[in-house]
Amino acid sequence: MQHGNDILLSLFVVFVAAQVGGRLARAVRLPGVVGEIVAGCVIGPSLLGWIEPSEPLEVLSEIGVVLLLFAVGLETRIDDMQRVGRSAFLVGVLGVIVPFLLGSLWAHGSGYDWAKSMFIAAAFVATSAGITARVLRELGVLHREESRVILGAAVIDDILAMLLLGIVTALQAGEDVHFGKLTIVLAEAIGFVVVIGLVGTRLARRSAPRLDAHGIDLLPYALALCLGLAFLSTQLGLAAIIGAFLAGMVASETPQRKKLEHDTQPLLALMTPFFFVLTGAKIELAQLASADALLTLALITLIALVSKLVGGGLGALALGRRSALIVGVGMMPRGEVGVVIASLGLAAGVFSPRTYALIVAMSLLTSIVTPPLLALLFRRAPAAS
Repeated sequence: MQHGNDILLSLFVVFVAAQVGGRLARAVRLPGVVGEIVAGCVIGPSLLGWIEPSEPLEVLSEIGVVLLLFAVGLETRIDDMQRVGRSAFLVGVLGVIVPFLLGSLWAHGSGYDWAKSMFIAAAFVATSAGITARVLRELGVLHREESRVILGAAVIDDILAMLLLGIVTALQAGEDVHFGKLTIVLAEAIGFVVVIGLVGTRLARRSAPRLDAHGIDLLPYALALCLGLAFLSTQLGLAAIIGAFLAGMVASETPQRKKLEHDTQPLLALMTPFFFVLTGAKIELAQLASADALLTLALITLIALVSKLVGGGLGALALGRRSALIVGVGMMPRGEVGVVIASLGLAAGVFSPRTYALIVAMSLLTSIVTPPLLALLFRRAPAAS
């Protein structure tokens, strides 16, 4: 019973900290997600020590980000995504190549061999769809062309990042890279996205009206689809949030789309704060308590920001310079993706505790810097016609 009480206390502390942090951030005209991440740093082990990342919190965090991407998918129509397909593809590919090259060069120049350098560079590659999606949603700009490009590119980023991670892991372990096997994995991932995105949405358009005519509430079925596709996504080597996003896109083609958006709001209000607070709680500030560490952190954060800005911006140039800038900034946060890769590197003995702390801190700093920049750019950008 005591263990159960401890869990309840942790849930209470995390949730209240998220509300306080979010309100303070919005009071100074920053997106609430910034306050939630900072709140996690404050109440985490590095400062107040009120909470420790634990399995129950990790589970709630995973559910929270899955529901968030499902809700974002509900506001994203497949027809809109198809209209920005070419730009999203270019942004996704260049947004992987440029950060990987610059990250590898920095790591090798810092004394790592090429195998370890490429492993470290993998943490620079993927974009955190969860954080960017939350910011776009808070700003009410999911209908904008730039937002659809960012979200589409984030899906492509995730596929390429997982493939890249498989290659560098094999190289680090001294194994032969079986390109045939990797090609199969890539084909499975792309096939999953295409089949669910295209076939699934068409099936929803045809079958959902019949269910709606019989007065059937689609929310339980939509949530089941969300969890099922999230699980299937992980079995194909992708992040669970990709499956959740696709499930939302399928559900967005039903007549109950607006009702589903309304009915998921209480779930989002309860669950998503756990993801962002826990992201902030994972950083070990003690590893950064030196001038050299802070200088290194500033350098790798700059590399991470500039590489995504350049890669993503170049891919979106066809949309115009201002839109390309918005897309480049939207691709900058590494968030949970960088943290996951850093954790794998630490467990494999590739990263020292200091390198791990630097990568995690870089991931969090890019996540904190991006929301206010996106908010500023969208406020100054002309409204979509």
